[in-house]
Amino acid sequence: MSGGPLIVQSDKTLLLEIDHPDAQACRMAIAPFAELERSPEHVHTYRLTPLGLWNARAAGHDAEGVVDALIKYSRYPVPHALLVDVAETMDRYGRLQLANDPAHGLVLRALDRVVLVEVAKSKKLAGMLGNRVDDDTIAVHPSERGRLKQALLKLGWPAEDLAGYVDGEAHPIELAEAGKDGGKPWTLRSYQREAVDSFWAGGSGVVVLPCGAGKTLVGAAAMAEAKATTLILVTNTVAGRQWKRELIARTSLTEEEIGEYSGERKEIRPVTIATYQVLTSRRGGAFTHLDLFGARDWGLVVYDEVHLLPAPIFRFTADLQARRRLGLTATLVREDGREGDVFSLIGPKRYDAPWKDIESQGWIAPAECVEVRVTLTDAERMSYATAEAEERYRMAATARTKLPVVKALVDRHPDEQTLVIGAYIDQLHQLGEYLDAPIVQGSTTNKERERLFDAFRSGSLRTLVISKVGNFSIDLPEAAVAIQVSGTFGSRQEEAQRLGRVLRPKADGRQAHFYTVVSRDTIDTEYAAHRQRFLAEQGYAYTIVDADDVLGPTLPTFD
Repeated sequence: MSGGPLIVQSDKTLLLEIDHPDAQACRMAIAPFAELERSPEHVHTYRLTPLGLWNARAAGHDAEGVVDALIKYSRYPVPHALLVDVAETMDRYGRLQLANDPAHGLVLRALDRVVLVEVAKSKKLAGMLGNRVDDDTIAVHPSERGRLKQALLKLGWPAEDLAGYVDGEAHPIELAEAGKDGGKPWTLRSYQREAVDSFWAGGSGVVVLPCGAGKTLVGAAAMAEAKATTLILVTNTVAGRQWKRELIARTSLTEEEIGEYSGERKEIRPVTIATYQVLTSRRGGAFTHLDLFGARDWGLVVYDEVHLLPAPIFRFTADLQARRRLGLTATLVREDGREGDVFSLIGPKRYDAPWKDIESQGWIAPAECVEVRVTLTDAERMSYATAEAEERYRMAATARTKLPVVKALVDRHPDEQTLVIGAYIDQLHQLGEYLDAPIVQGSTTNKERERLFDAFRSGSLRTLVISKVGNFSIDLPEAAVAIQVSGTFGSRQEEAQRLGRVLRPKADGRQAHFYTVVSRDTIDTEYAAHRQRFLAEQGYAYTIVDADDVLGPTLPTFD
């Protein structure tokens, strides 16, 4: 085969030929700066975007490295105009800097005076800027630090924030790598240490690691660097309690030093773990728990699962720009398109470890991804054909035809801990009854969730049916099989989170299995293809099989 695996086009799309022997090396080279858009069988389409290039720049990649990667792997000469555009786009990052001036406080400083003149005239910055200090510097109202960064990003001139951070209230925190209370000694993995160092060098930003790669330990290590009071924001109470258990086991912190701020408890301690839900709850139209952000002189704010950050938290975070902020996530993809706000307000991507890199080091389990396509009955097809457009996905995703296929897949792995994951409560109850398995859903009490999760971890419960509450922050390391029956339409980040439920490394090194059951000739298939984009970008290949092969007398191997 002649030439490289990549075709670079002038409209900023990159076409990667998957069967080329250099495809994997190329994918790894372009992943830091290119976003995957489509991933059918043979040719994957990536796109270059300003935000992707700026994130790469903030993470330490320069334009020369990006250009070299495009030229190295391109089958044809790369359009010169595109190379110029890449270099100029990346050069826009940091031509404006936020800094602390000894005499004037927070200022916007220009490395390019013309750019400062241009943005100062914009109505989008009205009220954010103060007096001009000199030709290259304008004073900034400290309370506008976050909103100014948001506005500058939208103007195409992302500012590099060098204004520094307050240390906050000191509090002793050390990693307990020697083991605690008779526990085994342990050490941070090399990539976890690199992630912490990259974050600390920038002072704020996002660390992207696969599910199961130990993001909580990165948070704990960042806390040990800060040695300060810390506010940790999590998706739900169960996730918060997992954080608490891990911090008690892995750091010098004691139970008395860690508070839970949730719907059930309102404890404010040197380390406080709060749920997004309680912080975004309102009474009479007002957010009633905003005082938590000012309750202590926080030295560090940690945002777990930052890709799920609710919109109000962005607004609160705009006022926290003097605090060090760490976002943790498996994917920067947001289905609401607010990746720019994560970049501006939490900070740029500081570290990103490809999933397959972590897998090759043995820290997450290898996974086999299989899409099983079922054919609807004639009655189901007719109901689908005559349904309103907004009802069609629900009908296709919850078709009863999927039930025997799910059971056959569960039976295929009789000795494995299996999660059956769906989005529709009626369907989950059908599955629970059909499989004789308990269900965890939004209305399940925290006490009952903990009981079922403990039973699953111990092996006394082999199959668990779980709703969207299982998408994130649930530590079930024994799970080896996940069967997805319905999802949040075409959500890429949900797919990544669900695969992540089975990626904890297995004691005997066996691989994980991730099945998606979809209805063919319906929008269910289209959404499945969209969901798979992020994982395809990480190097996971999906095998497509027919339901009859699963239901037949001889089960196929899906290699």
